[in-house]
Formats: sequence, structure tokens, C-alpha cells
Amino acid sequence: MDILSFLQQVLGPYTRQKDEALFQCPFCHHSKKKLSVNLDSYKWKCWVCNAKGGHVIWLLKKLNVSKAQLQEARELFDDPHIKRYKETTAEVELFFPKEYKPLWVNQKTYPYLHALSYLKERGIRTEDILRYRIGYCEDGMYKNRVIIPSFDANNKLNYFIARSFYEDSYKYKNPPVSKNVVVFENLINWNEPVILVEGMFDAIALRRNAIPLLGKRLSTNVEYSLVSNGVKEVLIFLDEDARNEAIDIQHKISQYAIDAKIVLTEELDAADLGFENSWKMIEEAVDIDFKNYIHHKLAEL
Repeated sequence: MDILSFLQQVLGPYTRQKDEALFQCPFCHHSKKKLSVNLDSYKWKCWVCNAKGGHVIWLLKKLNVSKAQLQEARELFDDPHIKRYKETTAEVELFFPKEYKPLWVNQKTYPYLHALSYLKERGIRTEDILRYRIGYCEDGMYKNRVIIPSFDANNKLNYFIARSFYEDSYKYKNPPVSKNVVVFENLINWNEPVILVEGMFDAIALRRNAIPLLGKRLSTNVEYSLVSNGVKEVLIFLDEDARNEAIDIQHKISQYAIDAKIVLTEELDAADLGFENSWKMIEEAVDIDFKNYIHHKLAEL
């Protein structure tokens, strides 16, 4: 397989213009082929959102291609390490997938019905679909996935998750942009206690003032927002497997004179526990003081 054929498998159809190949941009999803890959240097750039990089190998990494595909790419480029290329990806503006359809508009298709059925099983209500602008895709890169978007304080899209609503070994296929954002920032009241959870479904289950960490660690943007907005109280709602991370977050937040409490669930997360059970656990939250923190760290040695 040649390099262009490989890139077509990952990025889709291309148009050839002299020493460049033009693809649809996976960042801004512009309807025209605006992502340019130079076939001599393999530098890449989108002429709409300005995403760019020093070598296309970095683009493949950002698209989370499989290890096998990445190894194949390195063999095709005849460079097993690509160490001499510097990643220079610019901050890019995120757009909805062009195939995105809102779920509050009846489409009368099987994918639409399956998407609604999947969300209902996850405890998502009609009002949640409207509040969070949840949609889905029937085609394209995010085919057969529900799309849950996040917006910043200015109601600008800053992230989204794409969750398969069929049985799929690759459950999540999310945008190739940084997770260092404040998810659902436009819905947060910084004058009230803030709840930190792992994922978007957990935050939706709690219904108010919950920020998904998109993992189990505190990002710099969430940390900065808690401090700069003068938050007085934070609840860290993670599962038992994330005990170490929860205690680390609690200790870091407490250094800013923020009252931080930990809620650990034994097996189920907030999305599985549901609204009422989750809030019962929150009401029983206890402090982890500095002495316990030191004891925890010593136990790790």
C-alpha cells in the first residue's frame, strides 16, 4: 500500500493538486476538502481552522488510530521513530460533525430510534436531551453514535463525546482536540458547590453543577476555573478504583482554601446509580484531612 492509499483509509477521499493531497478536515468538518497534506514534507494544515503539524504522523496520533495503523504508517514513511519532526499543532476551533442531527427532532429512522432507546436505558430524559443539545449521527466518522456536546462560558463548543449506541468494541470516538477544557462550563454556577465526576453521563445524572473530568485527573483549566471563580466547596464524586486520584485532587484543591469532600462509589458510578441514590451519597460525604492524606501517600511507598 502506498502512503496516499493509507491516508485515504484514515481520512477519507482526497483530491490531488500538484504536490498536495486535500482531505476533509477531521477537526472543523468543513464541507470542502480544506486539509492539505504536502506529499514532499508531509506537513499538514487546514486552511479553515488552522490546525497544522510538522508531519502527518502527528495527525494520525491525534486521530487516535490503532497501534497497528501507526506502525504501518511509520513503515510507509520509512522512519520508525519520526523523532526529527516537531509537533506544532495550533489551537483549533471545534465544530459539530456535519452529520450531526438533534435528537429532539423526530427523524423516523432506525438509528434515531436506537439512539433514543440507548439514552433512555442510560437514564437520559427528554429534558436532558434538550438541555444538553444531545444529537446523533447516522453517517460519517461518528456513524451510529450519540453526540453529547459541551460549551464554554460563551456558549462556544469546546468538546463533545461520541458514544456508540450499538454493541461496539470501540465505544467512544471523540474529537481530536485537547481534553483540557471545562466541560458544561455554560451550565455551571460558580457560587454554588461544584461536583467533579468522571464522565458526561455522570454529570447529566446529577442534573446540576457537575463538571466531567473526562477521566480521573484534574485538568489545569478546571483547577484554574475553581480558583479564579472563588468556589467555596467542591465534591469529588468518583468510583472506588479512583480513590488515589480522588485524594490527590482533594489535597490539591484544599491548598486553595476550598472545602473539598470525597464521595467514592463501590462499583457503580453516578450514571448507574441514578439521581436519587447519587445525591444520598453526596449528602453523606466526609472530609479527608491532611493527616489522612499523608497516611495515604506513605502507604503508597
